[in-house]
Amino acid sequence: MKKFNERLRELREDSNLTQKNLAKELMIDQRSLSFYEIGKYEPNLDTLSKIVLFFNVSADYLLGLTDNKIPYPRENSIK
Repeated sequence: MKKFNERLRELREDSNLTQKNLAKELMIDQRSLSFYEIGKYEPNLDTLSKIVLFFNVSADYLLGLTDNKIPYPRENSIK
């Protein structure tokens, strides 16, 4: 299965977003996003949550634990 950095880049590119645009949406530094995509660093839990919610994918998918993108049903949305 693919790694986090590969999944993140793939999701961003499939959404036709630049790193600059996605970083702005996630309220993070573009350099941090770049480092996530090349596998130099991994995001903290808060940032991981933002990515999961933004792309509407499961954390398991993003972390490479499953190939199923569909997130678990949420009773209360975290924002």
